[in-house]
Amino acid sequence: MTNPWSNQMPVVQFRVARPTDKLDEIIRFYGEGLGLTRIGGFENHDGYDGVMFGLPGVDYHLEFTRHVSGSPCPAPTEDNLLVFYLPDRTARDAVANRLHEMGYPAVEPENPYWKGSGITIADPDGWRIVLQNTSGMRIG
Repeated sequence: MTNPWSNQMPVVQFRVARPTDKLDEIIRFYGEGLGLTRIGGFENHDGYDGVMFGLPGVDYHLEFTRHVSGSPCPAPTEDNLLVFYLPDRTARDAVANRLHEMGYPAVEPENPYWKGSGITIADPDGWRIVLQNTSGMRIG
C-alpha cells in the first residue's frame, strides 16, 4: 500500500476522470501518442467502458470512460490543460512529432505563457495537453 500524502489529506491515490464519446481515439492518443502506460480498464460495468493510464504508476492516473448512452464531453475552455513536464527537449519534440503524425498538430495556447517552452496539442475531444520543456515546478 502507498503512503498517504499527509496527515491532513491521507490520500493514497489520485485519479482524474473524464467521460468521452471517442474512447478508442482517446486510448490511441494517450497510449500510443503520449506513451502513457495503460494500467487498467473495464468493459460494460453498469453501462460504462473505461481505461486508466498511469502517471507514471498507479498513485496518479487518468481515467477515461464511455457510457452506452453516450458520454459527450466538450472541453470547457482552451485553457483547461494537462501539463506534462519533459526536461529533455529532444524527447518532448519526439512526442509532439508522434502526435502530429497521428493527426494532432500543435495548437495556439490560450495563455501565452505556454508558448515559451511548451507545445500545446488538443486531444480527440478538444481537451488540451501541454508538453512543457522544463524540469517541472519548484516547490519551496
